[in-house]
Amino acid sequence: MRTRLLFFLLFCSLFSSSSSAAKTLFVNIGTGGITGVYYPTGGAITKILNQSQGDFQIKAIVEPTCGAVFNINAILGGHLLFGLAQSDRQYQAVHGEADWAEKGPQNNLRSVFSLYPEIVTLIAATDSGIRTVADLRGKKVNIGDVGSGYRQNALDALASAGLDPQKDLTIFGYRAAQANVMLQDGQIDAFFYTVGHPNSASNDATSGSKKVRFVAIPTTDIFFADKPYYQKAMIPVGFYPAAANTEDVESFGVKAGLVTTAKASEEIVYTVTKEIFENFEDFKLRHPAYCNLSKKEMIKGIFPPLHPGALKYYREVGLLPNN
Repeated sequence: MRTRLLFFLLFCSLFSSSSSAAKTLFVNIGTGGITGVYYPTGGAITKILNQSQGDFQIKAIVEPTCGAVFNINAILGGHLLFGLAQSDRQYQAVHGEADWAEKGPQNNLRSVFSLYPEIVTLIAATDSGIRTVADLRGKKVNIGDVGSGYRQNALDALASAGLDPQKDLTIFGYRAAQANVMLQDGQIDAFFYTVGHPNSASNDATSGSKKVRFVAIPTTDIFFADKPYYQKAMIPVGFYPAAANTEDVESFGVKAGLVTTAKASEEIVYTVTKEIFENFEDFKLRHPAYCNLSKKEMIKGIFPPLHPGALKYYREVGLLPNN
């Protein structure tokens, strides 16, 4: 009932533009599972918004969800105002690819800003004998639940190694929080997760009684040729002293970003953008994954058009030209 009431208030106040100086802005943000970085990122954003001393009183809440695909669809369907989504899923949505191949281009999706890198992470039990992606052949592997952003990343990684998920291995579609337990219990041999580092899922997976390792996912220029949303990345294993690895692990990744809909009012998106950027140092301290963030980098690596509210702020402060 509380959620329904919130959505009612959202539609009554967020998608309109009133001149009342005492206006309360209700903001909900779709995130992901609690073991990743999306959920604490949503929490970091809402805490800053709820401390706003600007012209509006902001009431922001975090919505735990299945992840990027769910968030994009919920935003476009009017059930969320903002959501976190991987840059590859943003690209695919606006181009009508992957999960949106049948629906076509999602022209109402808009960007607000990008965030930290998300690395395609493959964790395997050391006793499984898995040391490369090719070693997944014949193994039991969790590739993520439908609605998560990282499921397609896992499929791309498998394809790059010449593996057919339907023929060459036994796949599971559980959330990362479940995959941790299944790996430690021996129900699966490995699992994929696209996530910022450090994160509790990787920490839990590497801290159990069963020894595990991060598995490298090497890539070539050919791999990136038709996937502009991917970039090379390294998993910083120093965050996980219990892992079997002694050196950082090669992989590829995307960027997390905050997205919204073209129907959201310019006033609201402008206010949200301004609050985060004008409390930038406070925001950076709220999670280790943000340590290398810069304001300039937060307007890169995004694929839907910028929402006019965000664009207005970036032009005001000189992050983007006024043309």
